[in-house]
Amino acid sequence: MPRSGARRVLTGYYTAAIVLIVGWRGSSAVGLKLTGPALADLTIPIQTARLTLRAFTADDVDAVHEYQSLPEVARYQYWQPRSRDEVAVEVAKWAEPDGPPEAPVSLVFAVTLKDGGALIGDTVLLFRDWEARQGEIGFSFNPAYAGQGYATEAAAALLRIGFEHFNLHRMFGRCDARNERSWRLMQRLGMRREAHFREHALFKGEWDEEFYYAMLSREWADLVRDEA
Repeated sequence: MPRSGARRVLTGYYTAAIVLIVGWRGSSAVGLKLTGPALADLTIPIQTARLTLRAFTADDVDAVHEYQSLPEVARYQYWQPRSRDEVAVEVAKWAEPDGPPEAPVSLVFAVTLKDGGALIGDTVLLFRDWEARQGEIGFSFNPAYAGQGYATEAAAALLRIGFEHFNLHRMFGRCDARNERSWRLMQRLGMRREAHFREHALFKGEWDEEFYYAMLSREWADLVRDEA
């Protein structure tokens, strides 16, 4: 497992009070069967060293539109740059529970700075298969805040929630093979590249190439133990 940088992204980044784009390219979760703690047991917002991961509200539309309207942010997403009205529809969806508390389908968080409260991105934890304890992470950040480790810090918190709260066995992320900043971020987290799908689908009129990165719960435990 590539561990370059993994130690420094874990230390002190999560305390449970419980440009960078990974396109969380959607399909619905399957086999929903709760095997771990319920959502009701998770205390939100989630605090990291510099960030707060909280629920979305209608007041977040303008901040999200600021980056989701940018061509460079939409480039590796299934959607085109979004209008304010389109963003408002998405934020309204994110603000509502996705699935029952005992077996959520996904958790979407607004990522804000502790210092000043600015909303700088969004993250998602998708529960792909409860029976097999499989989860997926995704994130999209305002490029104005790139290069400061915020996305890595937020993604590390998602991994910790998935493995330590929901008892997931495997967590993965995927991105366009050309999206170097995203796959390098997943490498920094200690995730390993599991697959490279070549020309497996059409994406915005071109053949799509996609990387999959993943981590198992025992690999996460090894990273945490190395940090102790």
